Amino acid sequence: MSPSTGKGPGPTILVVEDDEETRAVLTRELSARGYRIDTAEDGRTALRRWEGRRPDIVLLDLGLPDIDGLQVIGRIRREASTPIVILSGRYEEREKVEALERGADDYVTKPFGVDELNARLQVALRHGAGPAADREGRLTVGLLTLDPGKHEVRVAGRPVDLTPREFEILRVLLANAGRLVTKGRLLRAVWGEAYQGEDSYVYVHVSQIRRKLAAADPDGRLGNWIVTEPGVGYRIRGTEA
Repeated sequence: MSPSTGKGPGPTILVVEDDEETRAVLTRELSARGYRIDTAEDGRTALRRWEGRRPDIVLLDLGLPDIDGLQVIGRIRREASTPIVILSGRYEEREKVEALERGADDYVTKPFGVDELNARLQVALRHGAGPAADREGRLTVGLLTLDPGKHEVRVAGRPVDLTPREFEILRVLLANAGRLVTKGRLLRAVWGEAYQGEDSYVYVHVSQIRRKLAAADPDGRLGNWIVTEPGVGYRIRGTEA
């Protein structure tokens, strides 16, 4: 199969997968959804194709036959912020966290649904374009608006009283809306490097944020808006709120 397929006007995706059957399925299904496809069967080939063509997004299997997928992430992240979505049969939470901490944008575990995979790819692509802030730096997702300048959060125009820690956690999650944010990343962003092992801090504050958002939402839907990925971190559902 030619390394490049697909004639659609959509983004170019580099599919890095050593299993030929899975690679063929991904090529067919993603091509049908408008992506231009480039493929690689191992890590070294993936890096050569990435360097030569600079795709819009990388779909990466961690279990490659030559070099580990984590090395591929590290190499790309030294030079670019190209969105990277991990597709792997590895189930250990530690490996998911390590991939995300090294710079992957999201993680989809095999077996996977193509519609879910496509949704994750679209979120990663949107995020790669930069945070969805307006000229004043305000972040708006659905009914919720966060204004860093005024240190203010509103839901459908109603103010939400958040503590400084809660505000910062919500700000990080909103800036990465739809993406999985690890607990370690939240800890470092809000508390600093000294608190890397204090997962309970994040859990308590996220619970309070959920309660306050639910109370401010006239329909009560925002109470389930922050999704827990067990053992890994949290994500905002997206814009459907």
